[in-house]
Amino acid sequence: MTIEKKDITCPTCKKTNTWTAENKFKPFCSERCKLIDLGEWASESYKVAGEKTDPNVAQDNKDSEE
Repeated sequence: MTIEKKDITCPTCKKTNTWTAENKFKPFCSERCKLIDLGEWASESYKVAGEKTDPNVAQDNKDSEE
């Protein structure tokens, strides 16, 4: 099975890269860019859109399951 090579843009540094099986950091161009992105998620600079929840409500639901 041959995987098609495709030009992609690194989401962190915007450098052009190629999507191949050999590129172990895809969609990033390097481990550095991959770790920068991970740090942004960990620091909550990036968030998934959704409705805010009350932490007390989530805890109440957990208690009722036990």
